[in-house]
Amino acid sequence: MTHIQRFNRIAHSELSDEGPSKSQRKRESHALQDLGEELVNLAKDALARVPMPENLERAVRDCRTITAHEGRRRQLQYVGKQMRTLDEKEIEAIRRALDVIKGVSKAETAKLHALERWRERLLAKDEALTELVTQHPGADAQQLRTLIRNARREQAAQKPPKAFRELFQVLKDLLGTGAAEAESSDDADDGLPEFPTREDY
Repeated sequence: MTHIQRFNRIAHSELSDEGPSKSQRKRESHALQDLGEELVNLAKDALARVPMPENLERAVRDCRTITAHEGRRRQLQYVGKQMRTLDEKEIEAIRRALDVIKGVSKAETAKLHALERWRERLLAKDEALTELVTQHPGADAQQLRTLIRNARREQAAQKPPKAFRELFQVLKDLLGTGAAEAESSDDADDGLPEFPTREDY
């Protein structure tokens, strides 16, 4: 359920001609408090993409700098207080931005996991390199072969994964920022989706 759907469910439940009930107002207040905490916990670049009034942005940024438990708790309450001063359009804009950010995050996480599976496959099967080079003729097969060999040695000797991480970067550079090409029928049996577009290491 998206932020917007959840908020609408709260906003439209228990409505009467006399207006929202006390319990409904309490739930709405808690929902806004939770929304403010989500803003505090966002990554810096993601937070910059969320539209919000200056007073709320300042409260959120201040909260992110507080490490003491009690101080942070009080600042989170203040963030919630600022959230409750927003009008419906401002709240909806924040919820929409968060839904977009969370959707992107899920997609990137899925792609990262897909790349990790490809990397493991390259280390486990020599045939995987042949398939990769066939699909991407511009790949430097010698470089990849060397990285794979070194990564295997690292794993066997329990050394720091330098080549293992470099292999990730080479794969990302090879595929660029666009979506990966469709997998061959043989790859489909392995259930491997497209490569990710950036590295999160």
